[in-house]
Amino acid sequence: MSTVNENQRILVSERLRNHKLSSPTFTRPADVVRWFGAVQAQDYHGAKWALALRMRKATNAAVEEAFNRGEILRTHLLRPTWHFVTPDDLRWLLHLTAPRVNARCGSAYRKYELDAALFKRSNRVVANALKDGKHATRAELTAALNRARIEADDTVRLAHILLRAELDAVVCSGPRRGNQFTYALLEERVAAGKPLSHDDALAELTRRYFTSHGPATLADFVWWSGLATNDAGRGIALLDREIEEVQIGETIYWRSDSKPSRRPLDSAASHLLPAYDEYTVAYKNRQPVFDNDSRIEGWDALGPVVLINGRIVGTWKATPGKHAVNIAVNSARALNKQEKANINKAAERYASFLELSLNFSE
Repeated sequence: MSTVNENQRILVSERLRNHKLSSPTFTRPADVVRWFGAVQAQDYHGAKWALALRMRKATNAAVEEAFNRGEILRTHLLRPTWHFVTPDDLRWLLHLTAPRVNARCGSAYRKYELDAALFKRSNRVVANALKDGKHATRAELTAALNRARIEADDTVRLAHILLRAELDAVVCSGPRRGNQFTYALLEERVAAGKPLSHDDALAELTRRYFTSHGPATLADFVWWSGLATNDAGRGIALLDREIEEVQIGETIYWRSDSKPSRRPLDSAASHLLPAYDEYTVAYKNRQPVFDNDSRIEGWDALGPVVLINGRIVGTWKATPGKHAVNIAVNSARALNKQEKANINKAAERYASFLELSLNFSE
């Protein structure tokens, strides 16, 4: 085996374990989210499956119930996109990352004539619509804003008004109403916790990332967190000996200083990852998880992909019906008998998550 391949094997093996894909240990969705710090959730249904993959046993209904009870919340932080986060972590994460998200959204704010004075008014309107335990859909908040003479019919303008309300810690997700998402007043849904200083929050986010995602580079952390490079580097420095520097090939990575397991992985072990899974989306450089013999690369890695021993070998598509889910796998290279059997097992796990029978095809 070449040195390059061996280095890649070591990196992928450690990431699989740290992502809890090769050894699911959690029993609650909130435990998974807390482990990562935040879990990308713009694809809500895929994100629920991402949590279930890290749990010993989970169904879609159980994860949905946890969301509706507010054990996990969905809001904008880190990079300007939706993330799952726990109530205990929401306030300090917003305090740390909201300024950077607002800066990234600055050009859009100006384009849609959204300034501090307007946000002060819109936040007040939204808060009044949600007080006393009310939960409102986006359409209902649109109506409330329009009544207050804040133009909200443009969907992009509205999205930025509500994004700012999230970043200002006015609102967060409420329980779903059927298939519709609702907003809730953050102060009524999230208990006030002990505030963290900027450095404590920076150190905690850095700790969560490299413990759950490592080995990873400084550039990977900057991409995932949305932090400035100087702040990300300071986060590493603040942890001192809690994480360690390791060179794999010619690249410097960081990981938790706990000794990685040397137990060999099942070379045919398979996972069906959802779109935007943390295993693929959380790195600036995704090359280490591409299979050398497959044709999948670049942004294709962010869709629903098939992993064999931590490497992307194909894509998959699920079409749920009333009683069964149809899962079709498109492999980018030839698979052996054991690999095919393990992919089928992974498909059965997804069908069990949906509590449906399986129709599987390659």
